Amino acid sequence: LQKELLKYKQEARNLQGIKDALQQRLIQQDASVLQLKQELLRANMDKEELHNQNVDLQRKVEERNRLLAEYKKELGQKDRHLQQHQTKLDEMLRQLSEANYQQVDLERQLEHKEALLAHCMKREAEE
Repeated sequence: LQKELLKYKQEARNLQGIKDALQQRLIQQDASVLQLKQELLRANMDKEELHNQNVDLQRKVEERNRLLAEYKKELGQKDRHLQQHQTKLDEMLRQLSEANYQQVDLERQLEHKEALLAHCMKREAEE
């Protein structure tokens, strides 16, 4: 019986050692699981932050695209106004050139008539 008791005590010690080893392993695995959960939580928080940044950047891009469209529209309007003013300026320059031509022509006529008048006055004075 004592041999059997020793045998069972030895077996109980072996089983207790195995149990302790398994408990230690379980503690390590629990620690690993906890660490993995923490890493997962950090990764999810990082993912959420990146998602929020992405949403913010998309909003900014949309805002800038809207502003760009407005600026392009304004630029188009200004180009049309500039073209209209350029057309008016060209017309005014043409009219000015024509008026200058007429002024030169009128000055020549005036000089000619003054010369004729001077000639007639000279002739009249001689007579």
